[in-house]
Amino acid sequence: MTLYVDGDAFPNLLKPILLRSIERLGLQTFVIANKKINIGESKFVTYLIVEQGADEADHKIVEMANEGDLVITADIPLADRVIAKNAHAIDHRGELYSVDNIKQYLAMRNLMESIRESGENTRGPKPFSQKDAHEFANQLNAFLTKWLKD
Repeated sequence: MTLYVDGDAFPNLLKPILLRSIERLGLQTFVIANKKINIGESKFVTYLIVEQGADEADHKIVEMANEGDLVITADIPLADRVIAKNAHAIDHRGELYSVDNIKQYLAMRNLMESIRESGENTRGPKPFSQKDAHEFANQLNAFLTKWLKD
């Protein structure tokens, strides 16, 4: 399994959590973004900077990801694309996206986008918290424990 991190907007609270897992398990990891993102130094982490532009990092992740790989992203359309390749996706708040739930998340995202485009003022996501970081750590650990033992 290879781990891919969508580096755009990756929360600082998650960097040490993720790095500990990478080091403990020796996970080959790619952090992909359109600017320099640093989650920490590790022989298992490769940083890739893609060209500027909307979704360039997403395109690179989809291009590189294979069946069984894990992508960490808060980008629901990206999660949908990697799940279509039989890879896995977890968001920054610990939500594990799957074939069973990704279309529902995508529909809700698209609905909210339509509402905003019509001029309605909607609240964005709540601020990222320590509780969210804890949920992410728990989900990541549970996922890696399950998938790496096979």
